[in-house]
Amino acid sequence: MSIGNQTQAVDFDKENLTLVLGANLDLGGDDSGSRNGTGKTTMINALSYALYGQALTNIRKENLINKTNGKGMLVTVEFESAGINYKIERGRKPNVLRFYANNQELRSNEEVEDDSQGDSRETQKYIEQLLAMSHTMFKHLVALNTYTEPFLSMKSGDQREIIEQLLGITALSEKAETLKTAMKATKDSIQAETFRIEGIKAANDNVQRSIDSLEIKSSAWINRQQTDLENLSKAILELEAVDIETELATHQQWKTFNENNNTKRELEKQRSTLDSAVIQAEKSLQRFKKELLSLSEKRCHSCDQQLQDHKHQELTDAAVVHLADAETYYQKVSNDLSVVKQALAEIQSIPQPPGTFYETENEAMGHKNNLQNLEQSLKSRLEEINPYEEQIVELKKTALQAIEWNTVNDLTKLRDHQEFLHKLLTNKDSFIRKKIIDQNLSYLNKRLTYYIDRMGLPHTVTFVNDLTVEITQYGQDLDFDNLSRGERNRLILSLSWAFRDVWENLYQHINLLFVDELIDAGMDAAGVEAGLSVLKKMGRERGKNIFLISHKDELVGRVNTVLRVIKEAGFTSYESNPEFVES
Repeated sequence: MSIGNQTQAVDFDKENLTLVLGANLDLGGDDSGSRNGTGKTTMINALSYALYGQALTNIRKENLINKTNGKGMLVTVEFESAGINYKIERGRKPNVLRFYANNQELRSNEEVEDDSQGDSRETQKYIEQLLAMSHTMFKHLVALNTYTEPFLSMKSGDQREIIEQLLGITALSEKAETLKTAMKATKDSIQAETFRIEGIKAANDNVQRSIDSLEIKSSAWINRQQTDLENLSKAILELEAVDIETELATHQQWKTFNENNNTKRELEKQRSTLDSAVIQAEKSLQRFKKELLSLSEKRCHSCDQQLQDHKHQELTDAAVVHLADAETYYQKVSNDLSVVKQALAEIQSIPQPPGTFYETENEAMGHKNNLQNLEQSLKSRLEEINPYEEQIVELKKTALQAIEWNTVNDLTKLRDHQEFLHKLLTNKDSFIRKKIIDQNLSYLNKRLTYYIDRMGLPHTVTFVNDLTVEITQYGQDLDFDNLSRGERNRLILSLSWAFRDVWENLYQHINLLFVDELIDAGMDAAGVEAGLSVLKKMGRERGKNIFLISHKDELVGRVNTVLRVIKEAGFTSYESNPEFVES
């Protein structure tokens, strides 16, 4: 706000106590009224802005720019951590944020520019991770001033947030958040692996159904082949048992036998006809004999009347002819009947042939071909390959995928372990949290008691296990606001210094401390002397660079280094003795 006519630098890397006094020449000299508004706190605000992008108080960023210049504000801070030299350049109009490590600019691969603020969120996140300290902790550990709400005046929730961060509980919470992200990744991996296995199982089920179907068909094919082989073997054995020559001879006998049977039936038919003919011929012969006898008596055989000679002769001649014909016919049919009977007698003596394997002679003639065909069929059937076997083997070998639960089991064990760790990190009853709180609270209370004693405060202030604070005096419980202004300042300083000791004991050393007018606010001479003594010892024995901002001129003779902040013509400049300010 007040610097702007030239670039100035302050060396914070010292090991002493520096008194910062102001002189506002624009208001008429060095009287007490002229010490205000010189820009003493600007130095702290510049450091806060460089590190965190914001001032100690709620000053809008545009109001940090020197009003006379109206532009070109640039704050640079250089510091070392873990052997690496860092530099931050941050400015407004134009908006700038550059971060260097060993003179090489660092930029995140996921750089997100906030155009409204002129900041890089990822770079700022990296800076705060490097600092390992929130802006709130910065105000309670490094930049102590009257504008910061005292810890003991805060709401219990805000107090808990600070004390948890101080004691490492916030670190546990941060680790828990990191672990939570890892847990989600593990669960996602389990789910993805499970889905993958379920997909394999579904695919395997489909393949297995195909295999089962093929195996049913394969079994049916094998059974059918076995049945065919058995039938063919049985048929071959049956054919091989047949004496084909005897079979053919038997068929020939059957042929003769059947022919004789046909002849027999024909002869029996002829015999029946001839039997009837013989009977008729015999009747005709007897009739004609009777007729001729009647005619020998000259009587008519029909009407038994006396015949005349001429008629008698005529009938007699005719009867003689008829009788001769009848005798001839009778003799013929009788002879024919005898021939037929003789032939039948001969046929009756032919025996019936034995049974045959084949129904017909033609089938018997094809016996050898049938046997060869059966043998060839048996050979071909034996040589046939199960058409389903190769498909089954191929599906089992290539289509079925092995299902391994090792990855899921390992991930499940990891998830269970992560969940267990997460409970340890987040559960208020976790022995880890209790152990950390107990150990660090003990150290905090020890250091707090030390500084309270050094500051001459007659009260007992103790942090208890639920992270609340108890203030007592002579056994009487008090609230922070029960204390006087000076007592509150003594406690504020004691608590901040105790916080610093805990922080340095747990995390990292901090070489810089600002005390901005806290000693001036309501402190009596004893309080100022006690505070100054603590700060001197801290600088001398612990190598701290301490800036004590005050309006008390009487402190000039008590310190070795004085930094004067002089405001003239609207601009602030720094003068020191000994010199450690560069222009």
